Amino acid sequence: MQPSPPRIVEPCGPSPVLCGFGGHLPEPVVTNHELATRLDTSDEWIRQRTGIAQRHRVAPGGATSDLAVEAGRQALASAGGGTVDAVVLATSTPDHISPATAPDVAARLGLGPVAAFDIGAVCSGFVYGLAVSASLVRAGVATRVLLIGADTYTTLVDPNDRTTAILFGDGAGAVVLRAGRAGEPGAVGPFDLGSDGTRKDLILVPNGGSRQRSRSARPPVGSDPRDDHVHVVGGEVFQHAVRRMCQSTRNVLDSAGWSLDDVARLLPHQANHRIATAVARRLDLPEDRLLSNIEQVGNTAGASIPLLLARTWERGLLRPGDKVVITAFGGGLTWGSAAISWPSPGPPEDPLGRE
Repeated sequence: MQPSPPRIVEPCGPSPVLCGFGGHLPEPVVTNHELATRLDTSDEWIRQRTGIAQRHRVAPGGATSDLAVEAGRQALASAGGGTVDAVVLATSTPDHISPATAPDVAARLGLGPVAAFDIGAVCSGFVYGLAVSASLVRAGVATRVLLIGADTYTTLVDPNDRTTAILFGDGAGAVVLRAGRAGEPGAVGPFDLGSDGTRKDLILVPNGGSRQRSRSARPPVGSDPRDDHVHVVGGEVFQHAVRRMCQSTRNVLDSAGWSLDDVARLLPHQANHRIATAVARRLDLPEDRLLSNIEQVGNTAGASIPLLLARTWERGLLRPGDKVVITAFGGGLTWGSAAISWPSPGPPEDPLGRE
């Protein structure tokens, strides 16, 4: 029998509360019709398989930090301005292998010498980052934290690979957490996190890290240039994603003392519309209680959930105190879920800034 996945035990202390949202989608927009001009595919085929109609791509010369700065600026404005004590950036496409990207983002936002660091958990990164940010607040290390999920996965995609080129888009989403009271609208937690490194091969970029670099100062003769790009084993990823997100969601509901009937909305990672609907079916959750924006943005990896949160906030789709669960699955393999009491006050005028 396999052991139960580890859970974060909620300690005593200030409660982390969401108080601001922001998001940024770069230009240009890449439509299914554009992809169909160079790939063996069609708009109808992509929509049926993924639910995606378009995705955004970072401009030439742009980087993850550029999107993160814009999303962070939006979230800070949404939270009423001011500074923070820490910046946490969830990304698996940093500007550089070294140093981390978060300190640069903090500096460009004018936040001064605050703590700033990256978290790499691929598409689960935002949920991992939310757990870490909440822990900083609970421990008294920070009274306000800016958490950003940002990725530019189109820089890792082989443009001729139909499997991945149709899926991924670029973007950034951000939230601000503050120290608050347990039970007030916006309270975050409990959490459930897990991983299975024995299946790291299912979502993998083979080249670029220390293992490839230590083999030779230069790429070995005859190396496959496709190893510079992300590889996804679609069928197995689908099965793992549905199973892990369902179990993680159940774990969080048990920890929170909620039933599925209590949950106003489920916000799953926007990997593929079929994965999201399969999760809903397995949980016996009506599909109209799923929130989605994958049609407009594609799979934005670590930016997926915070972009969806920002869109939900902007449109006023939830009431203060509504019970919400976010759940994600990504490379590693990693997965995670969190319970959220929807915050107040009303939505800002424009949390989704664009270039």
